[in-house]
Amino acid sequence: MSEIFAQVTRGPMVESVHRGSVAVTNGAGELLYWAGDPGLVTYMRSSAKPLQAMNVLLSGTDKLFGFTHKELAIMCASHYGEPMHKEVIQGILHKIGLPKEALKCGFQYSISAAYKEKQLQEHMVIDEMNSNCSGKHCGFLAACVQKGYSIGDYYLPEHPVQQEVLGIVARMSGVPADSILLGIDGCGVPVHGLPVQAMARSFARLTTPEDLSPEYASACRTIVTAMNEHPEMIAGTNGFCTEFLKHTGGRFAAKTGAEGVYCIGVKDLNMGIALKIEDGNGRAVPAVMLDILMQLNLLSEEELRSLDSFAHPVVKNVRKEDVGVIRPCFTLHKA
Repeated sequence: MSEIFAQVTRGPMVESVHRGSVAVTNGAGELLYWAGDPGLVTYMRSSAKPLQAMNVLLSGTDKLFGFTHKELAIMCASHYGEPMHKEVIQGILHKIGLPKEALKCGFQYSISAAYKEKQLQEHMVIDEMNSNCSGKHCGFLAACVQKGYSIGDYYLPEHPVQQEVLGIVARMSGVPADSILLGIDGCGVPVHGLPVQAMARSFARLTTPEDLSPEYASACRTIVTAMNEHPEMIAGTNGFCTEFLKHTGGRFAAKTGAEGVYCIGVKDLNMGIALKIEDGNGRAVPAVMLDILMQLNLLSEEELRSLDSFAHPVVKNVRKEDVGVIRPCFTLHKA
């Protein structure tokens, strides 16, 4: 059963609660800490993007096109579609010789409420490059060009590039490919259903890949380095992923996913953390994840001060007045 992870107050009263499940594991998949149901099977959503981007490295596509760490970072991103993001997407498409119309991720306003408001107020033209998943799709297309795969159907589950990605997710999570439940993500490509504990294992291996083959270990290290060198690519201005990576000195890999999913790998500690908020509402995710890290003594006082607005989020009304708070209210259990 899930547990109540966060309370949402308004004035003197708890108005709502968010239930969830979390697993903390090592690279062998052994449970270290937990709360709720660590065996819960749910979709990894965009938290899987760093794993999906590994295919660009494992296939040699990065070397063929000379991808920079900034370009690799945006392949791991749920970016905000800001000018800095679109510039990098345009650069990747130029390198691989494809137009933006080749991206099958659809059109989308920014997932940042603040930047979406700016897009609407300024009547910005929205195209495929605005999609928060356009970097991931660029990675898929680049691998297709490198390997001579068909382009127009790269998003289908049976396409060779998606089968390669499925194999990587299976290898990293320890769940056989034929046991991974497949759905269709918001951007049209396959999304992977895994136990929360297996998601945590995949991020433990991502940041501490010593038990993997040399090729996999190298890909993991490059992905983690790229994410930390260019945190502004992973989300965007004032985004939690961006600010978290920016203020934690390269010690983590961190990636949000839709429907209340968040995964973190702890570099060199052989530890991965995966969180699922049961109702899919992401508003409690930053505070809950930071509370998990605090309970594990993984953040310094200085880091916590830098991330205070995420650790203690305020509920505001339409007049921008503070009317409540979101506060974690759970305790990790040691396995």
